[in-house]
Amino acid sequence: MGGDTRPAVRDLARRDRPGRRGAVVAALMLSMALAALDSTIVSTAVPQIVGDLGGFSYFSWLFSGYLLAVTVSLPVYGKLSDSFGRKPVLVAGAALFLLGSLLCALAWNMGALIAFRIVQGLGGGALQGTVQTLAADLYPLKERPRIQAKLSTVWAVSAVAGPGVGGVLAAYADWRWIFLVNLPVGSVALWLIVRHLHEPERELSATRSRIDWAGAALVFACGGVLLTALVQGGVAWPWLSAPSIALLCAGVVLVVAVVLVERRAAEPVIPGWVWRRRTIAAVNLALGALGLLMVAPTVFLPTYAQSVLGLGPVAAGFVLSVWTLSWPVSAALSQHVYRRIGFRDTALLGMTAAALALFAFPFLPYPGDAWQPALLMLLLGGALGLFQLPLIVGVQSTVGWSERGTTTASVLFCRQTGQTLGAAAFGAVANGVLAVRLGGAGDLDSVTRALGSGSAAEATRRAIAEAVHAVYLGAACAAALAVLVLLFLAPRKFPVLTD
Repeated sequence: MGGDTRPAVRDLARRDRPGRRGAVVAALMLSMALAALDSTIVSTAVPQIVGDLGGFSYFSWLFSGYLLAVTVSLPVYGKLSDSFGRKPVLVAGAALFLLGSLLCALAWNMGALIAFRIVQGLGGGALQGTVQTLAADLYPLKERPRIQAKLSTVWAVSAVAGPGVGGVLAAYADWRWIFLVNLPVGSVALWLIVRHLHEPERELSATRSRIDWAGAALVFACGGVLLTALVQGGVAWPWLSAPSIALLCAGVVLVVAVVLVERRAAEPVIPGWVWRRRTIAAVNLALGALGLLMVAPTVFLPTYAQSVLGLGPVAAGFVLSVWTLSWPVSAALSQHVYRRIGFRDTALLGMTAAALALFAFPFLPYPGDAWQPALLMLLLGGALGLFQLPLIVGVQSTVGWSERGTTTASVLFCRQTGQTLGAAAFGAVANGVLAVRLGGAGDLDSVTRALGSGSAAEATRRAIAEAVHAVYLGAACAAALAVLVLLFLAPRKFPVLTD
């Protein structure tokens, strides 16, 4: 039973090959850039895409379909990387992402483009989860913040550069180049991985080679159904309509099926120990709350900046993007804090500061100046950098190689799910406030379009401000929930394994 061997991730701590490790780090950063740029670079080209392909009524699935595919595939890839190694999963994911990019560039209508975006998302799930896992494999605990800070910087640069790059390509070339530009970047990353990432032979039990295909299929189906209900509910159809009720009921049935199948599987895709271990469960819940609160600034702040402050799209984007300046800096410096007070207390410090910044937003003067929300975003980015990185580094350090992929995937899955829940919940909150203030005049999107056309009164601007304020209060509650989880569920000292 125990004599079977197969490639797994190399012992990347072979310090005698620093050049090779540097090449692998470069590949990881390029791979992360592909995943990070994807949504932001596409968003600015939507008018050109719709003008060329049509399908305006369901173009939002360009983003929802990708998000669904990434989210539901994360647990599967995490388990596969623990069973068969990081390299084959990362190579397959990068190849699938590049194939999806090529197909997107060749799309002939909106339906085909959405289908190919889902293919891209299936590759993106492998990129996100496996890159974060390899980051922990590459460095021992003492040096791990270095690579995590680099990956945080990639996300920050992508958030700032993505809309601009997408706009330039759509305006001066063709929207199809938004997807074609992935091919050379991804090809370099793929070559570096194949050439420089070498994995030693590890002895694995025969049971570890079994793939829980039934569990994987059910996880895909369950996640897809529930996330579709959350993404489209209140947008494509009312919450209490037949489609919403049917999807939610089907999701509940599939959740029960997943639990039953996974409890009997020899090597389940989502093993029970992910939730039975106190540290991992606490980090999962805390990162889920992070995903929830991130919706407030990323989705609603640009609308607030343009509709209430009267800024143009570029200036509104700058107000949001300032948190990408403080987040990676704070993340890089967090190691000096958690080495003194521990992972949990550092994260508590960061999330408490984030809760205060979010709670302060509704008290900004109306209409106020742009520097005021920008300052709060700068503080929020610094606080969240102090929160997220210590938890990820800490939880990855509590497990061995054979469990690190599953653990990392569970953390990212919870954060992605939190963002989806936040988009649905806070969208309902904002629309509810607008309905009360404007007598049922419509949802946030329709009111914002009316404001942009000059047909809205001052009362409408105030209603939008109050709606966004309510969303930020909800985000502050999510931050408080994360604080409570860390206080009462997470251990004071993480059970870190010796490198």
